Amino acid sequence: MTTLVTGGAGYIGSHMVLALTDMGEDVVVLDNLSTGYWWAVSPQARLVEGDIGDEALLERLMAEHRFDAIVHFAGSIVVPDSMRDPLGYYLNNTVKSRMLMAAAVKAGVPRFIFSSTAAVYGNTTSQPVFEDAGPAPISPYGSSKLMTEWMLRDVNAAHGMQYIALRYFNVAGADPQGRIGQSTPRATHLIKVACQTALGQRDHLDVYGTDYPTPDGTCLRDYIHVSDLIQAHIDALSHLRRGGESGIFNCGYGKGYSVLEVIKAVERVNGAALPVQYAPRREGDPAAIVAGASRVREVLGWQPRHENLDFIVETALAWERKLAQRNAA
Repeated sequence: MTTLVTGGAGYIGSHMVLALTDMGEDVVVLDNLSTGYWWAVSPQARLVEGDIGDEALLERLMAEHRFDAIVHFAGSIVVPDSMRDPLGYYLNNTVKSRMLMAAAVKAGVPRFIFSSTAAVYGNTTSQPVFEDAGPAPISPYGSSKLMTEWMLRDVNAAHGMQYIALRYFNVAGADPQGRIGQSTPRATHLIKVACQTALGQRDHLDVYGTDYPTPDGTCLRDYIHVSDLIQAHIDALSHLRRGGESGIFNCGYGKGYSVLEVIKAVERVNGAALPVQYAPRREGDPAAIVAGASRVREVLGWQPRHENLDFIVETALAWERKLAQRNAA
């Protein structure tokens, strides 16, 4: 069985590729390397440099391989950027996903796992938020992902392609063995930016908004270790291969941490205070969002192993140190 992983040279995708090759599976990675890195791809996988919007390339890949499944990570992910460039996000996340689905249907690919997001819920007042909550995205990023979920639902109904959409909450950390991690220089993930600040790679850390209706006034998020998130993908793939039904699942721990609590965790792990500056709210940021994550455990049998903020920070910080050495070489 061969799995196509789109965006497999990026942060989360490369962890998925590593997990699959660790299991001895055949993997083809399709990535345009706009934010990913060739060296992040497991050497046991085949890397094809190209775009999921390239119909001729997709047709060729589908003809060369009989894909058992597609795991789709490729796309744009920065919420504030989506507010400035909505059409770019609808192109990368929705239009190109439609092209990938069309190629999959034509080739008879039976299974599709999609990297979705908690941003589809928008500024929900329900905490935690469960999968049956009505989606109400407040950013083009969230809307572009929701549209792809809708397409998958309709493709499943029309063509029988089974799918699972995993709605990520805040993904952080790195491979516990130190093989890969979040490597994008301009990433906006709080824990990565805080770790870069801790290592002196940034002169300060911006805190966007201190007047939210949360205990300390800063945004509240559910952080999930990337390796636990990948285990959810592996469980989803196993579920579909067993003939399990299509569905949508939240991926989080069901516990929220504020921006200031995350900063304290980084300071605790690193042993030094961080230089912090306070800035206005960013457009498109909900005040709080915490996963109602019982369904993924009950249906997919997911069992997280790294449900600890300090451990998430430890692996993220260790990767930043290793990445700095790599970039300096």
